[in-house]
Amino acid sequence: MSDTLKVPRRTPPAEQAPPRRVWTVVLAGLGALLCSLDVVVVSTALPALRADFGASLSDLEWTINAYNLVFACLTLTGAALGDRFGRRRMYVVGLAVFTLGSAASALAGGPGQLIGARMVQGAGAAVLLPLTLTLISEAFPAEKRGVAIGVWGGVTGLGVAAGPVLGGAVTEGLSWQWIFWLNVPLGLAMLPLAATKLTESYGTRPQLDLVGLVLAAAGLTGLAWAPVRAPQAGWGSAEVLSALAVGIVCVAAFLTWERRGARYPMLPLAYFRRRAFSTANAVAFLLFGSLLGALFMITQLFQTGLGYSPLEAGVRILVWNAMPLLIAPVAGALADRFGTRPFMLVGLVLQATGLALLAWQIEPGVSYDQLVVPLIIAGIGISMVFPSVANAVTSSVPLGDAGVAAGVNNALRELGGVFGVAVAALVFTQYGGYGSTAAFLDGCAPALWVSAGAAGVGAVVAAFAPSRAQEL
Repeated sequence: MSDTLKVPRRTPPAEQAPPRRVWTVVLAGLGALLCSLDVVVVSTALPALRADFGASLSDLEWTINAYNLVFACLTLTGAALGDRFGRRRMYVVGLAVFTLGSAASALAGGPGQLIGARMVQGAGAAVLLPLTLTLISEAFPAEKRGVAIGVWGGVTGLGVAAGPVLGGAVTEGLSWQWIFWLNVPLGLAMLPLAATKLTESYGTRPQLDLVGLVLAAAGLTGLAWAPVRAPQAGWGSAEVLSALAVGIVCVAAFLTWERRGARYPMLPLAYFRRRAFSTANAVAFLLFGSLLGALFMITQLFQTGLGYSPLEAGVRILVWNAMPLLIAPVAGALADRFGTRPFMLVGLVLQATGLALLAWQIEPGVSYDQLVVPLIIAGIGISMVFPSVANAVTSSVPLGDAGVAAGVNNALRELGGVFGVAVAALVFTQYGGYGSTAAFLDGCAPALWVSAGAAGVGAVVAAFAPSRAQEL
């Protein structure tokens, strides 16, 4: 392939026909649904995997971590590939890889094969998810983008919400393999639609920044590997400290290369001097650190602490994580009118308040009725932040760099989630354990206080955002 790419003429986003926009929202939403669903859907199937494979605790953890780790480390690469070779084309490639990884996961005959297949899924998701947001940004003018991103945020929230319920229902009613088989027909149906209904677009860089891709992937791998391995190896172990050191060195080298050496940098560092871009990305990191750290504890609280089955637990958690499906589209539309800052700020305050109330209620004898209101408050808060952050990030850069912005945002989201789970697990083991219900509750409450604190810090960061993402 030649070093330069002739970018074909295309219809400007503001002039795309309404049917084309509808297809863009539908396909982008379904792509986001698949990616977000598989972050959490496996969690309720872990007992069945242990029984079928005789898997160790480490094997079970890696069925989740393998997906998240590859997802986090390659998402910048996925966004760059879309900019270089075409967003529609790479969306189709990412969807095909994700579907293939899903089928391989369902056919896995042991924990090693399943972990490998989950890595393939993560690689597909790393290409697919950032491009869903870029395709929406390309299809809609800025003044109408909030509604579409709100729908995208609601569908993304549906993936998180449906994960525990779907995983529990499928595992109890069919088998754990069907968690992955369900992705295959949906992926196969979406492939021809994506190839024909989406509008092709490209980024502004005629060459891939190969040095930047390698340094970014290596740096993010080191930073993500450390918290993933810390619960087993210990935060002070040589493995974890070495991973952190490698990650920091590679990220520093990446930033230096992008600033001084890259002819076509994959990440223009000047964007971080824009308050809208830098604050929204910091909020995304803290939001997902808080959210996934809390989800890690709450899914266990409902089963270990309250005695519910996986399906019963998933249904009861819906009062929390189904809120984005209801609230996010409305919040996205209102953000077009009032700006993104109020929704990020108020949303994070509500998330912190709900999780703090939840932590305060946790004690021996706690009932589900006592937890409903805190879960609803936290869910409404999350619903307000999801679309606001996405809109702020993509609106704070030129339209041609929407893919870069989405890639950075997704990388920081996933890293935030990895660190959030690691910190929640560390706090839990410091104060409690799995020896008894009382011991679990002793550890769960402090872990949720930490998740609430992360959301509170995010609210402070959001207060410094410009009133509107477009006000650079």
